Amino acid sequence: MSDSNEKPRNELYEERVSQARVVRRIVFLSLIGLVVIGAIALISVYFYINNAIGPMDENNPEEIEVTIPIGSTANQIGTILESEGLVRNGTIFRYYVRYQNESGFQAGDYLLSTAMSMDELIEALKDGKVLQEPELMFTIPEGRWLEDIAEIIAKETDHSEEEVIDLLTDRDYINGLISQYSMLTDEILNTELRYPLEGYLFPARYDFMEGKPSIEMIIQEMLNSTQTVYDEFQIEIDRSEYSFHELLTLASIIEREAQKSEDRYLISGVLHNRLERGMRLEVDPTVAYAHGEHKYMTTYEMLRIDSPYNTYMYAGIPVGPIANPGKDSIQAALKPGETSALFFYARYGGEVLYSDTYEEHNRIHQQYRNEWVDAQEEN
Repeated sequence: MSDSNEKPRNELYEERVSQARVVRRIVFLSLIGLVVIGAIALISVYFYINNAIGPMDENNPEEIEVTIPIGSTANQIGTILESEGLVRNGTIFRYYVRYQNESGFQAGDYLLSTAMSMDELIEALKDGKVLQEPELMFTIPEGRWLEDIAEIIAKETDHSEEEVIDLLTDRDYINGLISQYSMLTDEILNTELRYPLEGYLFPARYDFMEGKPSIEMIIQEMLNSTQTVYDEFQIEIDRSEYSFHELLTLASIIEREAQKSEDRYLISGVLHNRLERGMRLEVDPTVAYAHGEHKYMTTYEMLRIDSPYNTYMYAGIPVGPIANPGKDSIQAALKPGETSALFFYARYGGEVLYSDTYEEHNRIHQQYRNEWVDAQEEN
């Protein structure tokens, strides 16, 4: 009786062993298939990119005249090169430029060849020569308010401050810009903002080939410069928990508070620490902006201004930038320095003192407050 029962068990065991072998074989073959597919995909991508960065036509080269306008971003340059048949893909050009950490492209007229690789094109574009000297040059310093920039433009051109401000507050104009620049979003349409483009007018020297550029042309050059910075840091911006508008707002605070590069990153660290703990930022430049006047000191009366810019009254990042920051401050907002400090105090003259506790911060404030009092009386 036992022999008859043992035989089915053996057969069942052998059947299960056979099934296990089949399953293992299927899994093994599937893994082999995935590896092969993955390898083919990687090889395909490699050859595609390698082909994309190589010459368009090395055997029968053609020389092509190309004009790169002043203020062109890497993305815009890539589009121009692709349309002229000098690169296969303008987007790959943009990402390749970022990967190689290339910058310093020069506006001008070029005679380029389809026999040039992407590396050769990049080098040529960095050595460009403008055919004529600029007729108009002016500089926008870092950390200025939009109203200050309008004043500079008015001083250097035939346009009035009122004309500049009117354009920068024109809703149709602003809506049109949002469709042109990837850095601009509907956040700049917030009606609580004093100026939609505050923070986006990049501080730099601007050269114009024509002596009387339109206000639209001037603003376009400034926005192009900010877009270039945005493109350079886009990976970090996309990974950030904050939008570019919010990062630009933090950068504007950093710009107004710090004079030295190392302080920009440490102040950024303090601001991020306070945000993570749900603390109000409580930074004086936001109060001055809410007040509408450049002030040496923040009075207790000013602290009571009910404004979405007032970081003593409202927690979180303000509604928008309070100045136009430079590249270093934007980078500092993205990459805050490591610090345990929750407070900082900027002395008159530029030195910044950091502290972990309010008691220590208050002691520093009381010790050096008279420096600002004296400066305000002298000015």
